[in-house]
Amino acid sequence: MQQRDAIKFCRECGHAVTYRVPDDGDTRERAVCPNCGTVHYVNPLNVVGTVPYFGDQVLLCKRAIAPREGFWTLPAGFMELGETLAEGARRETDEEAGAQLTLGPLFTVISVPQVGQVHSFFLAELTSLDFDPGAETVEARMFKLDDIPWDELAFLTVSRTLKLFIEERQRSQFGVHCFDIRFQPRKPA
Repeated sequence: MQQRDAIKFCRECGHAVTYRVPDDGDTRERAVCPNCGTVHYVNPLNVVGTVPYFGDQVLLCKRAIAPREGFWTLPAGFMELGETLAEGARRETDEEAGAQLTLGPLFTVISVPQVGQVHSFFLAELTSLDFDPGAETVEARMFKLDDIPWDELAFLTVSRTLKLFIEERQRSQFGVHCFDIRFQPRKPA
């Protein structure tokens, strides 16, 4: 999903880049600096988060920011440089919900190529039901699995992860799930 003209200037020397297939055997058009030869890549963003649960309840956060402000989501956000997937998931859960937890195994890895993102969610057992939501969250609340507000969930990655969590919790056996979500292009009106 490299967007042509996403990069305009070289981060090494500041010269305007051109878009072409590099001479190094690459097969894709990239932003290349004609001055210093630096090849610039645009890579997917990692979104990391948790499925925080306690018994037959799951913690959801009501978003205070766009996109999907006012909708419920699992605590998640963009991974930062210098942190692992697990560290990012823990940090995002703390920032968005102020939740205390024991981080479990990786649960879902979801590629969303149309928006250039990969979403990774870990299972996380809550050790306290006291929350201190951050600025990006209007409210952090526990929902019984039968009461999840499906029509008010912010993202398809969240609803698919929650459905898998419910199915596997009933069997008391959790696996790791890796799948893609591809959106159908909208037809012109």
